[in-house]
Amino acid sequence: MNQTLVFGPMLAMFLLTICVWVHMYIKRIGLIRAHRVMADEVTHEKLAEISPPDVSNPSDNLKNLFEVPTIFYAFVLYLYVTSQADPVYLAGCWAFAGLRIVHSAIHCTFNKVMLRFLVYVASTLVIWAMIVRAVVEYLQAG
Repeated sequence: MNQTLVFGPMLAMFLLTICVWVHMYIKRIGLIRAHRVMADEVTHEKLAEISPPDVSNPSDNLKNLFEVPTIFYAFVLYLYVTSQADPVYLAGCWAFAGLRIVHSAIHCTFNKVMLRFLVYVASTLVIWAMIVRAVVEYLQAG
């Protein structure tokens, strides 16, 4: 298998992060303008005070994209560097990215918490399963 294919899901995650970042700032700037908050008054506390969920959720989601996904990025690089990317890992990487896209879509729109949580758990179980497989393969090789 072409090892570089494993970068597709990683690039999808990068694009997702960019999209959530842009969405967050569109919402945040609109809120700041609507509330006529002056630039020197924009603090984390002030934003928290005036932000409804449709503004705070994209910000919270952006923070989420720097948690478990960072492990995913490192794992993709591990697969590539060790030339272990195979169709099963590739499918797992796409499953993780797809589930994270769904998670972000839920979080940034209607935010049904239990549904979002289930998608989060599914995506996290995918990455944990891939890591466990890699550890087992590593231990068997050594």
